Amino acid sequence: MDTKTNKIIIIITLLVVSSFSINNAQVFDVTKYGAKADGVTSIEQAMMSTWKKACASTSPSKIIIPKGTFALTKVKFQGPCKSHVEIQLQGTLKAPAHITTKSEGWVTFEHIDKFTLGGSGTFDGQGKAAWKLNDCHKSIKCTFYLMNLRFNFVSNAIIRDITSLDSKNFHVNVLGCKNITFLNLNVIAPENSPNTNGIHIGRSDGVYITDPIIKTGGDCISLGDGSKNIHITSVSCGPGHGISVGSLGRYAKEEPVSGVWVKDCTLTNTENGVRIKTWPSSNPGIASDMHFENIKMVNVSNPILIDQQYCPWNQCNRDASSLVQINDVSFKNIHGTSFTPLAVKLACSAKYPCKNVVLGGINLSYSGSTSEKISSECSNIVPSLSGNQSPKICAK
Repeated sequence: MDTKTNKIIIIITLLVVSSFSINNAQVFDVTKYGAKADGVTSIEQAMMSTWKKACASTSPSKIIIPKGTFALTKVKFQGPCKSHVEIQLQGTLKAPAHITTKSEGWVTFEHIDKFTLGGSGTFDGQGKAAWKLNDCHKSIKCTFYLMNLRFNFVSNAIIRDITSLDSKNFHVNVLGCKNITFLNLNVIAPENSPNTNGIHIGRSDGVYITDPIIKTGGDCISLGDGSKNIHITSVSCGPGHGISVGSLGRYAKEEPVSGVWVKDCTLTNTENGVRIKTWPSSNPGIASDMHFENIKMVNVSNPILIDQQYCPWNQCNRDASSLVQINDVSFKNIHGTSFTPLAVKLACSAKYPCKNVVLGGINLSYSGSTSEKISSECSNIVPSLSGNQSPKICAK
């Protein structure tokens, strides 16, 4: 699917969803229900009061959080609702700075159909204290902290023009959703904020991400098991760990990943570019029909990476083969600079070698300070090659 077609789909989705939100929608202003923009008093009760009224309305409704800084402890917006509901965030919602060990969301949207979240406001997770304690990149038995935004089983939704700032964990988590679009999302956290993935998707069908700016300490976008029909377009990523499928195979009964299109993106000073990662000594799985096209790399450490020996901090047996089958993958028109000499690494499973992998129009140059030449490395794969190849792919 080309970029033009992808944007047409997004426009149609916007029109369909917005058709439920008409100009004469019933408006609920949280300040009319006791919310104070003092940055101290939690507006949880005001938010829940407005949500209950909006969700129960048989006609479209809109909740407004005006300009100002509002404290919010924690809230879950739960459906189903009787009609379309829109939340317009114009100000800043600020999470508690103290630490909680629950792995839920700070702001959660659940079981909602026909929903819009917009405005130019900010969700401030105040995550600095949690980052010092977050060791999930080192340990399997770790403590999970609150994510800024969770979307659980939400369908036919538009999330647009908002900012997620300094989440304690993932910024946005998408689980069990269908037909959900993220447009012009800003994600901001420092490079040293661990596990603050920008958008993480799992077990969702039909997710569209267009024109986000993501600067974080984890993956800009990561796809877990069960991700299907995922369209990622015009992402500005960096700093961060790049755009990743996976990691996969760590848990039993993972669902297949299929239908992933990543196009027209720019990655700057990231740890990785576009990558697919699975655990060795893993549970069985399948990842197929994944396509990365027209990607610009600027000083990216690992621009193109298939890593079926993903084993951070030696949490597994690297000598065992991954049981995740990767097939039908393409990397096309990947260009720019690699910060390391090894610009392309395709390390597939010895037991289930990668199948039907295509590389075309690879034009990467080494931007590092050593005298080494740019190179590629391949194992358990025989890719199909076309067009320019710099570095030469799988050259011995």
